[in-house]
Amino acid sequence: MSARHPIIAVTGSSGSGTSSARGVFAAVFEELGVRAAFVEGDSFHAFDREQMRAALERSRIRGENYSHFGPAANLFDRLQALFQEFGERGSGRVRRYLHTEAEAIAAGQTVGTFTSWEPLPADVELLFYEGLHGGLVTDECNVAQHVDLLVGMTPTVNLEWIQKIHRDAAERGYDPVEVAGTILRRMPDYVTYITPQFSRTDVNFQRVPLVDTSNPFVLRPIPKPEESLVVVHFNGHSRVSANRDELLAGVPGSFLSNPDTLVVPGEHMQLTMQLTLKPAVARLVARQRELAARREAP
Repeated sequence: MSARHPIIAVTGSSGSGTSSARGVFAAVFEELGVRAAFVEGDSFHAFDREQMRAALERSRIRGENYSHFGPAANLFDRLQALFQEFGERGSGRVRRYLHTEAEAIAAGQTVGTFTSWEPLPADVELLFYEGLHGGLVTDECNVAQHVDLLVGMTPTVNLEWIQKIHRDAAERGYDPVEVAGTILRRMPDYVTYITPQFSRTDVNFQRVPLVDTSNPFVLRPIPKPEESLVVVHFNGHSRVSANRDELLAGVPGSFLSNPDTLVVPGEHMQLTMQLTLKPAVARLVARQRELAARREAP
């Protein structure tokens, strides 16, 4: 963690809604005039799309478990090194993974490949990470220790799977049956490397559908916001000092299910995230700017 160069991370599985959370933070950064560097977790995968397919085939032949959730398919050491370098010096090197044809054409590359590693802009005030492993801790690697604000996106697992199947089929052209197979193959790594992160977060946002999602592998519409509730849980060590009374007053239909858990209607999820997270971002940036001003003072 670093007051001079703060890091915010949104962590969650595929289909959990981390991209939507990125949009909320982008709006908060714009409102506060924050210069942020955006980093995608997919850029720390170890292999491009074709290399990953070859690695998966080798693991299938050997009877081994292998997935994007686990250490064999990721550069955990490089992610930790980025967080550490940024926290200490405000610098680091990043790249992007090109998911779509549009992204690939814009970069002049093939879809499913990485751009080159490049240095972060020199004038950013904070680093924002969105992906699978923002709160990762293993025997060899501790990414979470460098994060100043850690947010978990944790929809109920059936909803998470429905959202992943829709996204991968509609946006990335995958066959829904193939996506279902990927979900099942990833399960051991999901349990080992993804879910423990949500005990390390400052706050989790869990969307709970109020319609039937009992068979997520049948291609069905994603439940609408108004067909869900959102459970907002502040962990005991949370650095998000949200005023519960202000949240209850500011979010229509909200209530406390216990002292650390707020429940809000699904259509007010983004509003709740803004009201909860904006003050935390403002505190980080105010401290960062105060220290920067001191360094520049004669």
